[in-house]
Amino acid sequence: MYRLISKLVIYRNLGEDCLLYRFADICKRFERNAYEKEELTAEIYGEIHRLLDIATSYGFDKNLWHNYLAFLLAMTENPFTLVCEKTGANEGTVNEFAKGDFAVFKKLFDYDFKPLEEKLGINCFTIVLNYKAVVKSEQIFNKSVSEKVQELSSSIEGAADEEEMYRLVTDFYQRYGVGKFGLNKAFRIGKNENGSILSPITTTGNMVLDDLVGYEDQKQRLIENTEAFVEGRAANNVLLFGDAGTGKSTSIKAVLNQYYSRGLRMIEVYKHEFKELSRVVAEIKNRNYRFIIFMDDLSFEEFEIEYKYLKAVIEGGLEIKPENVLIYATSNRRHLIREMWSDRSDMSQDELHRSDTMQEKLSLAARFGVTIGFYKPQPKEFYHIVTTLAKRYPEITLSEEELRTEANKWELSHGGVSGRTAQQFITYLRGKGAEK
Repeated sequence: MYRLISKLVIYRNLGEDCLLYRFADICKRFERNAYEKEELTAEIYGEIHRLLDIATSYGFDKNLWHNYLAFLLAMTENPFTLVCEKTGANEGTVNEFAKGDFAVFKKLFDYDFKPLEEKLGINCFTIVLNYKAVVKSEQIFNKSVSEKVQELSSSIEGAADEEEMYRLVTDFYQRYGVGKFGLNKAFRIGKNENGSILSPITTTGNMVLDDLVGYEDQKQRLIENTEAFVEGRAANNVLLFGDAGTGKSTSIKAVLNQYYSRGLRMIEVYKHEFKELSRVVAEIKNRNYRFIIFMDDLSFEEFEIEYKYLKAVIEGGLEIKPENVLIYATSNRRHLIREMWSDRSDMSQDELHRSDTMQEKLSLAARFGVTIGFYKPQPKEFYHIVTTLAKRYPEITLSEEELRTEANKWELSHGGVSGRTAQQFITYLRGKGAEK
C-alpha cells in the first residue's frame, strides 16, 4: 500500500495524519517484517476505531474502506478538482497525472488485507469490508455527504479501469462539486483545523416553499429573486420583515432546499460575527456556487454598532461584493435599527445633527433591494393554514369544525394567530394522536 500511494501526484496532499497514510505505514512495516505483533495489532485497532468514527459521522454502510477512499476523492480540493467542479473533464496534460492517481485508487479499492489478518490473527478488516450500519436518525449523521459519497463508492466499485474511473469522478465533481461546499448545503462560522472559517451544518431539514401555507405573493417575490440569482442574472439582497411567527425564516430555509441542487449554498451568520464577514466573503468568492449569507432575526439597538460591518460588506467597501454572494435577512423591524423620536429632529441635547444619525440608521435597510412584508394572518387565513396542515397528517381525525374550535382555544392561550401558532397546534394534535 505504501508503494502505491507514493505514486500519487494530484491527490498527494491528503495530510500525513489521514487514515490512508496511517494504514500505509502499518502495511509497510508489516511487509518489511519490522513490527511487534501486539504493538501493530493495537495500532490497527486504533485506526479501525478512527474509521468507524468517520463512518458513524457520515452514515457509511457496507464497505467502509471503499466509502473512506471515495470520501477522500470527494473532499480533496486541489487545482484539478476545482477546475472539474466548474467545467467537468477537460483536455490537458494534467489528465495523465489524474488518471495515474485514479489507477492507484482503483488498486487501493481492491487491496487485499487477508495476509495481514492471517498473520496477526485478526478479522477487523473483513468486518469493515462487509459492514452493516445501525439504522439511525438523520440528526446523527451528515446525510447530504453520506448519500453522495456512497454513490461515488458504488460507481468506482464497478469501474473497469482508470479511464472509466476518471470519467466517473470528474462527472461527480461537475454534478455535485468538491469538498465541503460541494457536498454540504449550509455552513456557519466556526474554527477549523485547515484554516477555513466555515463549518458545515449537517442537518437542515427538508422543507420547501410549497410546504409553507399562504403568503403566495411573498413566496413568489422570493422565488423570482432567487431564480435570477442561481441563473447568474442580476439579483438583489432581500429583507423579509414583519410580525413574529409568520414564516420569514422558514421561507429562507425552504429556498435553500429548493435550489440546493442548482448550486445554491447558505451561510448562517449572527450579528456578533459580522466582523468576520470579509473573511467569509474571501473564502467563497471564487467558488462555483451561489451563496446566500443568511441573517436571522436581524435588528440593532442604539448602542450596537455591528451594523457598520454589514453595511461595508453589502455596499460601500473598496472591494465590491462578489456576484455569487447575496444577503437574505429576516427582522421584525422594517428599518432594522431601533429609532427614537429624537432621531426625527435636529434638536438634541447631545448631538448637533441628529437627522444625520437617522439617515445612517435608515441606510442599512436601504441596502436591501427587495423588501418583503410578512404580517399576521386574519382569522380566516389562520384557520385555512390549520386545516391545510391537518390534512397532511392522517393521525389528526378532527372535523373542520372541531379543528376551528380547538385552534381558537389554542391561539388564545399561545400568543395569537400566526403561522407558527398554527404549526405548534398541529404538532400538539399529532402528539395527542400518537398517544392513542
